Amino acid sequence: MRDSPAISLPPRPHRGQTAEALRHLEKIVVDGLRHGFFDCTIACEIANGGKRQLVIRAGKSHKFTIPEDELPH
Repeated sequence: MRDSPAISLPPRPHRGQTAEALRHLEKIVVDGLRHGFFDCTIACEIANGGKRQLVIRAGKSHKFTIPEDELPH
C-alpha cells in the first residue's frame, strides 16, 4: 500500500466548545478509520438563548453546548 501525501489543512478559526466538538469529531473519524469501521450520529437543536446543543454519539454520547457567539460566520 502506498503512502498518500500529507494533507495540509488551514488553521480552524473556531474556539471554545465549537473547537472542542470538532476536535472530538475528528478523533472519532480517525480512530474509526484505523479500526476499520465505526458508526456515528450527530444531532443538534437550538436551546435557550440561541445556544446549540450538539450531541455526538459514537459508542458513548458527548454533549457540547455552543453559545451563539461561537457560531461560525
